[in-house]
Formats: sequence, structure tokens, C-alpha cells
Amino acid sequence: MRYAYGVTSALLLGGAAISLVTGLPAGAQIAQNDDSQMRSAVPRPGAPESFADLTAQLQPAVVNISVRQKVQVPTSPLAQVMGQGGQARLAEGAGSGFIISADGYIVTNNHVISLDQQGVADTISVKLADGTEYDARLIGRDQDSDIALLKIDATAPLPFVKFGDSGKARAGDWVIAIGNPFGLGGTVTSGIISSINRNAGSGAYNHYIQTDAAINSGNSGGPMFDMAGNVIGINNWIVAPAGGNVGIGFAIPSDTAKPIVAKLMSGKAITRGFLGLQMQPVSDEIADSLGLPHDKGELVRLVVPGSPGAKAGLRSGDIVLKVAGSEVTTNRTLSAIVADIAPGTQIPLDVVRQGKPVTIQVTVARRPSQQEMAQLGAGQPEGTNPLENARGQGLAGAALGLQVLDMTPEIAVQLRVPGSTRGAVIADVDSASDAANRGLQRGDIVVSANFSPIAGTAELDNAIKAAKTAGRPSVTLEIRRPGQPGTQFLALRLRS
Repeated sequence: MRYAYGVTSALLLGGAAISLVTGLPAGAQIAQNDDSQMRSAVPRPGAPESFADLTAQLQPAVVNISVRQKVQVPTSPLAQVMGQGGQARLAEGAGSGFIISADGYIVTNNHVISLDQQGVADTISVKLADGTEYDARLIGRDQDSDIALLKIDATAPLPFVKFGDSGKARAGDWVIAIGNPFGLGGTVTSGIISSINRNAGSGAYNHYIQTDAAINSGNSGGPMFDMAGNVIGINNWIVAPAGGNVGIGFAIPSDTAKPIVAKLMSGKAITRGFLGLQMQPVSDEIADSLGLPHDKGELVRLVVPGSPGAKAGLRSGDIVLKVAGSEVTTNRTLSAIVADIAPGTQIPLDVVRQGKPVTIQVTVARRPSQQEMAQLGAGQPEGTNPLENARGQGLAGAALGLQVLDMTPEIAVQLRVPGSTRGAVIADVDSASDAANRGLQRGDIVVSANFSPIAGTAELDNAIKAAKTAGRPSVTLEIRRPGQPGTQFLALRLRS
């Protein structure tokens, strides 16, 4: 590391010398990576030349976890016809964990001890760094956050580690991961934090610490340590298009994990807030179409019938900017904010509806289980798009690359949608258009334009004209795809 820093310093000094030769005028702006600016940012004396001492101190508290679980094998169609039920097989898995108390409490991922994501492993074995093995029992688990708490009984106090404050972590900070990748226990890898608040996935918990430290299958449930030896993350999943590490791994932040682990340890039920809304980000194009700032708010694409959101009067197309005074951003989603609010609490939502601000009071409910959520979001088979030879009408062709038709009872029957459905039906999409790039297709139904409901092509024309008059670069369409639940909002660039 000393040699590497020396080379970097020499290169920067060389760059500074070249800048002097160019004769920049006094008072000129200094480059962000100018040597005089970088001296306080490069690793200072005392930065780790080796992680060996830190590893030696922490590794005794990291454990390997092995599980066995009977799982159901999917029944073949032939077996179903013959009336034969599904068969069970014994599956084995391995992962990592870490001891958080001298009396043997261990944190890991739920998916480590639940191979089918439904039941729990029949046997759980824990091996310490010194080779000692224990049978572990499950204290509690939380599927939404993918956290589980185990307990082993030892005759002597065990080495353990503490959670740190992930809120103080910064992109670029050194981290090390210790775990059991591919069954190779006691493996140590190092890297930096690539992003401190990566929005990935969906649900109540969809923000992670991203790292380039090598994480592979079997690292799940293991600790991510900062340079003070604190656990700031629980290694959880990776992006692996080739099946192995490509330098993109994700860890559950310790600030998310700590309160959940504390509840599991105390035997308390874990409840989360829920509004019954399916959201989508407000893209820059959608924001531009309404004159809103970028990276603020989320868009309601579906309101679950009978949910708190439905009872409060929330609608598809509403843009939620704040929840109980907390701003909704790409780094702090509505779902994450609401999850931390106790069920039964009444809260205000700051909403933009059809371009106008409104405040809606809503009472938070208990978040359903993952199985219940899947049933709420279950879709139906897609309908067909029987508009092969139709010719469009109105301005959408020239402005958006869409050939659209007024909805008729005949088209509604063909698309298998209710006869009361209103909107403009897409008959064709220009393959070179922004609409095609965003996945629009024949048979999709435009039900609103710039957040105002439309009955047909005439209203769509009016929305296009209004957007052009206001100098907007795009128009936001609400799209309903036959056979799928809810709607999707897309901002399409207007052609000049």
C-alpha cells in the first residue's frame, strides 16, 4: 500500500507541474484532484497496510452455518393426473453468521435457514472458527428484512461482535467481509463501500449498502465490518450474471438490522406499517412533464381495494411527496417510511394530484405477510391485442409515435376489459419512438394524460397541445395493460 500511494502521489505531482507550465491566470479554479487538494483526502499515515490484525480479532465471532430441510418437489403434470401428491426431498445449504452476545445469540439471513423461503430447516448446525460445532435453535425470523436469530448453548462465554452505526458510513470507506463462501469457512475479503443507500428490489426494506468486496454464495448472513471492527452490514445478496462475484454485493445496513434483532431477541412480534399502495419512481421525464423537481416523490400506480390508501381516497396517479413530514426520495421510499410507523397511527400525506397539492389523512395498517402480499398483487393472464389492421387518429402519431383509437364496446370485448373502460387504445407503436423504447405495445390503453383522465383521443390531443404550449418536453401517460393489475405511468418525449 505504501508503494501504491507513492506512485499515486508522484503522478499527481507530475500533473500539478504540467498545470504550472500552462500558465493559468491567478485565481483560476483548482481541479478537484489537484495534489494540494488531495493531500487531506488520500489515506493518511496509519491507514491499514494489512487487515490481518483486525481479522484475527474479529474472526472468532464469525460462524459457518449448515442446514438440512425437507422441501417439496414440484409435482409433474402426469403425477397430478394420476392423483399423486408432491414428494419431499432432503435439501442442504450453507451460509454464514456472527455471534452478538457471549451467551450465544447468532445473527444470519432468513434465507440461510429457510431453503424454500417458507418453512424452516429441520436441523441447523453452527461451526465456530476453532472448529467447535453446536446444534442451534431458531429464536425468531423476519422474512421481510431477511433476518434470523439463532441460539447456541456453550459451556463458556463466546467471542462476540457489536453492531455499529451504518448511518455514519460513507462511499469509499474500507470494509472487510468474513464468511463461508462455497463452504470455504473463515474466508476474508476486503473492498470499499460503493454506495451507502442503494435502492434495490421492492417492499418494506429495499435499501442496501453496496460493496465491491468479494461476496459469493455462502457469504449470506455474514458480517460486513468497518475499520473499527463494528458490524455495519449483514451480507445479503449479489449481482452475479456469470454465477460468481463481479464486484457488486449488497448488505443489510446495521441501522435496519439492530431494532429487528432486538425484537427477535426479546420475543416481541414484528409489525410494520402498510398503506396498500404499489408505487413507482417519478422519473425525470415525468417530473419535467409536471414541472416538479427531480428525485422527489413516488407515483401511485395501484391502490389495493379495501386498503388504508383506498379508504383515505388515494388514487392511481397521485404523487406522494411527503409522509408524515418526511420527504419521499429515491433513497427513502414511501414503503420504507411507512414500514417504521406503528399500525393504527394516523398520518398526513402531501400529494400532488393532477398538478395541484393536496393533503390526505390516512390511518396506517399492519403490513401483511409475504404470502398475503403475493395474493394481493396476483395478476391475471394477459389479454390479446387484436388491432392488427387498425389506423390511428389524432395528434399522438406525430407527437408520440403512437397510433391510437377511441375505446369502443367492440374493442373492449376483444381486449377482455370491462365495457365501461374509457381511454385511447394503442393500435400501433413506431419502432423508432420513445414509446417503443419504453415498452408500449399494441392493445395498451391510455387512461390518463398528464394525470387527467381521458375518454378517448380528443382528450389525449388536448393534453399534447397543452404540454407543447407550456413548453414541456414530455407528456405523462397512464397505461393500463389488459390482463395485468394496476396501471403504469410513463413520460414520453414529445417530437418537435
